[in-house]
Formats: sequence, structure tokens, C-alpha cells
Amino acid sequence: MPSPFPGMNPFLEQDDAWHDFHERFLPAVAEELGKQLVPNYIVKIDEHVYVHDLAGEPRRFAGRADVAVGPTPGREGTRAGGGVIEAPATLEMPEVDTERLAFVEVRDRRNRELIAVVELLSPSNKRAGRDREQYLAKRGQLLAGDVHYVEIDLIRGGQPMPPGDRPDCSYSVLVSRAERRSRADFWPIGLRDPLPVIPVPVRHPDPDARLDLQQILHRIYDAAGYHYYIYDGRPEPPLAPEDAAWAASLVPSPGPTPNPNPTDPPDLP
Repeated sequence: MPSPFPGMNPFLEQDDAWHDFHERFLPAVAEELGKQLVPNYIVKIDEHVYVHDLAGEPRRFAGRADVAVGPTPGREGTRAGGGVIEAPATLEMPEVDTERLAFVEVRDRRNRELIAVVELLSPSNKRAGRDREQYLAKRGQLLAGDVHYVEIDLIRGGQPMPPGDRPDCSYSVLVSRAERRSRADFWPIGLRDPLPVIPVPVRHPDPDARLDLQQILHRIYDAAGYHYYIYDGRPEPPLAPEDAAWAASLVPSPGPTPNPNPTDPPDLP
């Protein structure tokens, strides 16, 4: 079934759903581009790797958690006679978390030259910190080169991407053609607006590929079964009261609970 919202579904912005949606969205984009661009181009999925230092989180020992920092009881640290060396202490190491986020790239089939990049922003791209800085650095490199750049923002929260004179909107798409820099095409999208059909430029004189973002969202919504669980929570960040009432009017009523044993007869009223 399609998403009940005319455009972006704000319930997909919850932590419980967003990463799954992000990782389903990019393969769907790659599939649509592949249908239009083969055999002259190769459409590939690559990924960014972000390593987060969880310094602010409760930390655990890495290794022997039952040994406190300090001399090992009954040991002097180094065994005489060239035996096994026992460390005199254990140290608490910072924990890290690794986040992998996909993106799509289009390459020339003949020489593998990078032609276009399609990004779907993640919350970490829009929060101040090292992840955003890393993303902006890569973005800047691509925009300074000869690569077409497509940036899709389907998250209301966080700090928008530059430039600062962009129209106020809930969501957006930016398409920067290499031959038209420093100007870029921009689609501001409101909460209640349908998602647009956007171009993905390739090498002249080949025509642009086209992405129908709304149809991709509907397809993912159905395949992922979001209908059955995303409405247990609330949109993040919260909607304004008027928008929250509008969203509530579109939320479908819960469907029947699936029978875990399909051979059993259905419950009678």
C-alpha cells in the first residue's frame, strides 16, 4: 500500500525507522537510474563510514571487565626469568560506534570516470560536529570538480546545508550541474507537498535520467511494512499543532494483527 501522506511521510523521520528508510532508498534510486542509464553508464552504491567516539556515554572496560585499574593482586608486573609479561594495570578505553551510510554514484562505463553523485542526507549530516564537517568537506570537493551533484534532504530537523539564502522549506532537493556552477537548481518542498520528479544529469549529449521521488517512497513504504509500526511513535522533531492535527487525520487505523500460525482458523468476533 502507498504511504497515506501526499509527500514525505514525517513518521519516517523517527530514529526507529530512518536508518532503514535511508538504506532502502538509495538502492531504489540506483535501480531506477540503472534502468535508464545502462549500457553507457555504471550505477554503483558506495558508502560513507563515520566513526563516533562515545565519550559522553557510559563506558565499559575493553577486555577483562572484572579487573580494576591497578596492580594485579599477587603479581609484580614482569615475571623473572624471561617468562610471560603480565601488564601491571588495565586501562579504560573509549568506546566507538561505526555508522555506514550509502550514496549512489554514476560512472562512465568506458573509463570509470565519476559523472554524478546522489546523496540522501542523514541526521548526522545536519548536526553540528565531526560528521557534518566530514560531509561538507566531501561535498565541497565534489562541487569544486566536474561532477554533477544531487542532494536530497527529507529530514526536517537539524541545520540545513549551505548556501544560506535557500528558501525556507521542510524538505528540499538540490541539483548542481557541473557545467552551470556556481548556480544550482533547487526544489523547496513543504510538509504537505508531493515529492518532485527530479533530473540526474549525466554526460552531454546524453539526456538526464529522471527520479520520481514520490513513487520511490511509496514503493519502499509498502515493501518495508512501515504501515505496521511507524505510527506507534510520533514525528521527530514534533510537528506544529496545526500540522500535527493534519498528520493525525492521515494516519491509518491499525490493521488486523497477523496470525502467527496461518494454519489456525481466524479468531471469531
